[in-house]
Amino acid sequence: MTLIALLAGDGIGPEVVAEARRVLDATGLTLAYEEAPVGGAAYRAAGHPLPPETLALAARADAILFGAVGDPAYDSLERALRPEQAILGLRKALGLFANLRPATLFAGLEDASPLRPDIARRIDLVILRELTGDVYFGEKAQHRTTDGRREGYDIMSYAEDEVRRIATVGFEMAKRRERKLCSVDKANVLETSQLWRDVVIELSADYPEVALTHMYVDNAAMQMVRNPGQFDVIVTGNLFGDILSDQASMCAGSIGMLPSASLRTWSGDTGLYEPIHGSAPDIAGQGKANPCAAILSAAMMLRHSLGQEAAAARIEAAVAAAIAGGARTPDLGGSLATAAMGDAVLAALESGAA
Repeated sequence: MTLIALLAGDGIGPEVVAEARRVLDATGLTLAYEEAPVGGAAYRAAGHPLPPETLALAARADAILFGAVGDPAYDSLERALRPEQAILGLRKALGLFANLRPATLFAGLEDASPLRPDIARRIDLVILRELTGDVYFGEKAQHRTTDGRREGYDIMSYAEDEVRRIATVGFEMAKRRERKLCSVDKANVLETSQLWRDVVIELSADYPEVALTHMYVDNAAMQMVRNPGQFDVIVTGNLFGDILSDQASMCAGSIGMLPSASLRTWSGDTGLYEPIHGSAPDIAGQGKANPCAAILSAAMMLRHSLGQEAAAARIEAAVAAAIAGGARTPDLGGSLATAAMGDAVLAALESGAA
């Protein structure tokens, strides 16, 4: 029996994960689910954002469907106990170093994008973000200097093997798409980025069929607004990938539409799948959340961890059909509640419109 760990988490996480589960159940696949608390919900229940029982479930599951973590009630806790540490801990403990964040403008959402429709329609890219290195995991501290000033520091670092493994995923992904890979760094001022670029260039010799380009992160941010259609696969570090993927989400209409997968191999292994939108505590419990990113994350789960390509494609087509038919949550300028948006996707899936 295929086991899915449901880690709904905080804020709107439980709401969107519930809709994703409804859609998964409608595919006809035989799936088993186990739920466990994570983030702020886990801190309330067990005094830690990632209890041992939750981590153990994640480790033995065939795949993990994750909601969101983050609760302002715990912002004053020491950093190790804050809800956000749960997702960092899962990535590190499970070796989930490769974060796939596709960004596609669904037909009918041109008006939701801040870009001109003719530019927005060209958005069809994947940002591949390295997840377990960079400043998020480097040495960090605050201290006082000898003259009494407060100073904080976060060390950015990558070892060459860490760069090589994420770049390999990037080249493999580009082979399966349009054979274009753009490596984003800041090699003009950062030694970490210079190593990144050197290793990516070395690896490119193994992939002559993939056209490799390089771009500084500030230029990449500008080009994503100016001409997003030039990008196919972008590979970059943890910090830059975090920022660029959020920018891409708004270019594509709403952060509520973007799924993600966190993997340790290209396919066929346990992965963690989550919408990129966060816990959104300001709208939690109000039925305003867009479940599409969670539903699309479930589709990525079927494709990459469970080998169910046909079912994944059906779900993605159902979301596209629902959007094309006018289904809109408030973030997309509409008025549908979370469950009603789930109903629209289910109707498209079950009617064959997908």
